[in-house]
Amino acid sequence: MISTKGRYALRVMLDLAENETGGYIPLKDIAARQEVSKKYLEIIVKDLVTAGFLTGASGKGGGYKLCRKPEDYTVGEILDLMEGSLSLVACLAGDTNECPRKSGCRTLPMWTEYDHMVHDFFYSKKLSDLMEQKDCREPQSE
Repeated sequence: MISTKGRYALRVMLDLAENETGGYIPLKDIAARQEVSKKYLEIIVKDLVTAGFLTGASGKGGGYKLCRKPEDYTVGEILDLMEGSLSLVACLAGDTNECPRKSGCRTLPMWTEYDHMVHDFFYSKKLSDLMEQKDCREPQSE
């Protein structure tokens, strides 16, 4: 399951991409548009800055902006940063969870295939792809 931290990180990145003006965007503006606590977003943007996804400036005219173009970010890399492993089963979550039954596990190929599908799905989606999606809060016209 993707946590609120992962989902909100995507929303922050998307908000910055959609509201890009060349300058820094104050976190309070992002928080207001996204209807998320500024305090919670401070935790998220700190991780995004540390990873080099965002750059920040403090003081008057300060805020955050993307370090790259929206088409240069994948959803997968953002979620991996925020969530760690997206693997469904512990035995695929990394080297530290080496399963003693791995060599004879008859279900491991299925879990591996599923893991690859999830990875490929999220890494095939760009931040710019999300910008093209219709806002789900708007009424759908028929």
